[in-house]
Amino acid sequence: MKQMLKEYNVEQDVMTLYCENVSTINICKNLIQHSRTKHIGHHFIRDRVKDKVVNLDHIEAEQQLPDNFTKVLENVQFEKLNGYLCICLYENL
Repeated sequence: MKQMLKEYNVEQDVMTLYCENVSTINICKNLIQHSRTKHIGHHFIRDRVKDKVVNLDHIEAEQQLPDNFTKVLENVQFEKLNGYLCICLYENL
């Protein structure tokens, strides 16, 4: 992603990844907890956090924008996330 942005002349120092799972964030940021996990994704992300390529921030589950594209949501939640994405639905009257 960083390379693609660079090709468009957009410089990005540290990329922020948003995660709703606080335990995952703690495992990736804490070297002691990290040694107890075998999940390869944690190892990969932890290395990127350590190298200051990626920063992990917490986000509430109700604010996960990708859910709009990957899950069936109730109308209220769907429209709320569309608002965050600046997507409006227009109907022909």
